[in-house]
Amino acid sequence: MSKQIAIVEDEPAILANYTDALTRQGYQVNGYSNRDEGLGAFRIRLPDLVVLDIGLGDDVDGGFELCRELRAMSVTLPIIFLTARDSDLDTVSGLRLGADDYLTKDISLAHLTARIAALFHRLEVMQQPVAQEKIIERGPLRIDMDRLQVTWRDNPVELTVTELWFVHALANHPCHVRSREQLMEAANILVDSTSISTHVKRIRRKFEQIDPDFDAIETVYGMGYRWKV
Repeated sequence: MSKQIAIVEDEPAILANYTDALTRQGYQVNGYSNRDEGLGAFRIRLPDLVVLDIGLGDDVDGGFELCRELRAMSVTLPIIFLTARDSDLDTVSGLRLGADDYLTKDISLAHLTARIAALFHRLEVMQQPVAQEKIIERGPLRIDMDRLQVTWRDNPVELTVTELWFVHALANHPCHVRSREQLMEAANILVDSTSISTHVKRIRRKFEQIDPDFDAIETVYGMGYRWKV
């Protein structure tokens, strides 16, 4: 069965263009012109991936709010911001809300479809059977890629797809510094250093909600990050 993609975009011509391009790639595509319309559909059934604009008509930050609501429904649903807004503040805000990717509308359709395919590929890889001995355990940390699950002190940590790959990349090589480039390669994304830092801060906060003394992710200034054991 083909993957279902939802696009929330208030410009009819842009929505039609993206819908046509992704349909030709074999996806089932549903388009929505505003937050309420999209949210109503998502409450009935979640798609396999969502592409969001930020400004939705008079709702200048409607995409941000919709991202927040989607994350409350699912922590693993791939979410991509596709917007004309390219400021660092907007990028950081989108990633802090849990988006897996943040793209600007000057990218090519080929680039967009490649990023979507990469997100689906990551999900497929994580859902492949994993032998018990391949499950990563680092002290109180346990990563089960078969179930898309991370636990800390036996408590589930709700991570997005991108965050899960970051934790996996760090914990799979404990005590070794992983550069920002290596983390991007592991998560199959291409973002700037500010975006990487935002992802790591969000990951830390999620662990700290379970364990206020969490300090397993160490920043090595000028080099990257490492998982302490």
